[in-house]
Amino acid sequence: MWLICSGLMSLKKMTATPKAMGGYFELALPDRTHDTYSAALKYQSARSAFLALLRTCRPQRVWLPTYLCDAMLAPVRHAGIELCFYAVDAHLGIATDITLASTDMLLYVNYFGLCDAEVDKVLARFDPQQVVLDYSQAFYAQPRACLATIYSPRKFFPLPDGGLMFTAQPVEPAVAVDERSLDRMRHLLRRCSETPESGYSDYQSAEASLEEDIEPKAMSCLTSKLFQTLDVEQARIKRNANFGVLHAALGASNLFEIRAETVNGPLSYPWLVHDASLRQKLIAERIFVPTYWPDVRTRADASSWAAHYADRCLALPCDQRYGSEDMDRMIKLVRSWIQ
Repeated sequence: MWLICSGLMSLKKMTATPKAMGGYFELALPDRTHDTYSAALKYQSARSAFLALLRTCRPQRVWLPTYLCDAMLAPVRHAGIELCFYAVDAHLGIATDITLASTDMLLYVNYFGLCDAEVDKVLARFDPQQVVLDYSQAFYAQPRACLATIYSPRKFFPLPDGGLMFTAQPVEPAVAVDERSLDRMRHLLRRCSETPESGYSDYQSAEASLEEDIEPKAMSCLTSKLFQTLDVEQARIKRNANFGVLHAALGASNLFEIRAETVNGPLSYPWLVHDASLRQKLIAERIFVPTYWPDVRTRADASSWAAHYADRCLALPCDQRYGSEDMDRMIKLVRSWIQ
């Protein structure tokens, strides 16, 4: 028996790929292992993680908010499951009177990372084991005791792709590994070496590739390594500080009620205004505010809160790339337009 084991060990040594040494340099990436996320299932995107969950749980219907990116509708349609929509209210809570059947699933979004109180209401109102929390905009919010919590760290950091999911469900790990991350790096490198404008078409191509490639795959080696380099705590501190500056200056004019004491690493500063034309004025000053989300108008009434947020919520950047001078510049500009 010892001879057999010894022989197997010798064979393993002979067939194992030796460590590469010398030649050209790779990127020198620091390792800041994030224990908080080590237990997560890792996919190429949040939508792929959702699809893997749907295939495991097999609900008959999935309830989704009208105020939602089409990216999270695609997994439900791909799985051949019935879609139902609910409306959101002024606080981005659930406005529709819903009674979940035992075979239903409900997805709720922690919008901008500012809706923890609404998450509490959702988990108190429905069976938590029927609730999926979409934390794509709430990277710093802790996973909750529910069916699943899904994250999209590339919304917060310079990553080409990637999705994380916490769940107790027996979701089978993805066998195939995503191999397209290198192709999705072009916009990140272009913005680093050129301008945001020059890399925008590459950004759109990267997004389109994730829409095409929805089949669940394991997070790529590149994205995993890049994720481990991130100083997530320093980013959280800067986001909070920048958010505080904006809220102190613009809170009185913000139609979205924010509980400032609960802010923790927000996605952006959601400034809900009456004048939708301010978006184009900001973009003309190279302050790029995304529209969350253009496709909302296809399923929400024009008078609904979902439509109001899609049209008039300006997601002002307050992330870790910026400091107080950048916040002051935005404040001076918008004040000159609204006075």
